[in-house]
Amino acid sequence: MQYTLRISYWRDVLLTALAPAIWGSTYIVTTQQLPPDRPFTAALIRVLPAGILLLLFTRRLPALRDLGRLIILSALNIGVFQALLFVAAYRLPGGLAAVLGAIQPLLVMMLVWGIDRRAPRALTLWAALAGVLGMAMLLLSPQTVLDPVGIAAALLGATCMATGVWLTRRWKIDLPVMALTGWQLLFGGLILLPAAWLIDAPLPSLTGLQWAAYAWLSLAGALVAYGLWFRGINRLPSVAVASLGLLSPLAAVGLGWIVLSQVMSGTALVGLVIVLASVLVVQRTSSRSG
Repeated sequence: MQYTLRISYWRDVLLTALAPAIWGSTYIVTTQQLPPDRPFTAALIRVLPAGILLLLFTRRLPALRDLGRLIILSALNIGVFQALLFVAAYRLPGGLAAVLGAIQPLLVMMLVWGIDRRAPRALTLWAALAGVLGMAMLLLSPQTVLDPVGIAAALLGATCMATGVWLTRRWKIDLPVMALTGWQLLFGGLILLPAAWLIDAPLPSLTGLQWAAYAWLSLAGALVAYGLWFRGINRLPSVAVASLGLLSPLAAVGLGWIVLSQVMSGTALVGLVIVLASVLVVQRTSSRSG
């Protein structure tokens, strides 16, 4: 029985890890394929069509008592987070944005520790700190450009996602995972709509590659990835889910190496090993604590 539970746990970990791995493509797709300087439009196109498709498929309504909480989760997990994510992606080097986003597991621990009164294991805390250090070694360089707006967006985005992970686990809204994902994507898209309409410039005539890029961000980056992510939140400890977010910048680095022929130094390789070890340690300690 114990063996079966452990196999189930690690299967959930692997499926949940696919979400940040897919999200790791956001930076390269945004900078290489999307029209420039339209962060809110990119976020809107990513989430709203995916939400409509999921709701057409699931056909489930939320309970009226859950509506307020669902809107709050939609803002934290989707609307506000996606807006800040694309602002950071447009304004910061991917390395700096990833390092700032790596504080998310630490923020989740603070919420679990400070509000739920459940102190994380010391090993988990040290592993999360090591993950942030490893990310800095992997991605930062002396040539990194510090953009204040981009830095603020990345930090606020990490805070939104951490709070959303914690509240999603805490509230447990009574909806199947795909319906919960669809409603959050829909409400998140509606939150983004005024900003995309009022702030961003209209889209130019799009090329075939740009249509494909938007389709990838929506179908894979929202519909599939968020479905896996919320499934993981329902099945795994909050800290374990948050630590998997470190895999997103690792995927971004891998794509940069493969697609853009970017070179990693010896220090960067050490940082990569530290980040992977950090994620593994958090998962192991979380599996033992339940």
